[in-house]
Amino acid sequence: MKEWLITITEPVVVMIDIIALLVVLAGTLQAVLGVIRMLWRHDHDNHLRRQIWMDFSRWLVAALTFQLAADILESSTTPDWDGIGRLAAVAVIRTFLNYFLERDVEEMREREAESRERAGVK
Repeated sequence: MKEWLITITEPVVVMIDIIALLVVLAGTLQAVLGVIRMLWRHDHDNHLRRQIWMDFSRWLVAALTFQLAADILESSTTPDWDGIGRLAAVAVIRTFLNYFLERDVEEMREREAESRERAGVK
């Protein structure tokens, strides 16, 4: 039964890691293109810059979530405490990164909403 679990889990973990990689790649490309467009138009608007950062942060949060899922699956097949400890450390680091990225995105949303309210825009 354990061999069956390992046989299925290993390629699934690799596929999820590939998905996370593709998500990071897509987010990075979108952010780079946004910055290039901003520079090309000589538009240094803070709102646009924040929007590029928020969009990139969302991509990173999604990728971290996929990677955490892969870590959880991988920990179910790790045979020794050393491997489990390494996976736990990586999972904790990714969870903290995810938490702080989400918190930053939420703070930026709140600031933008306050700015729009002050400006009278809904």
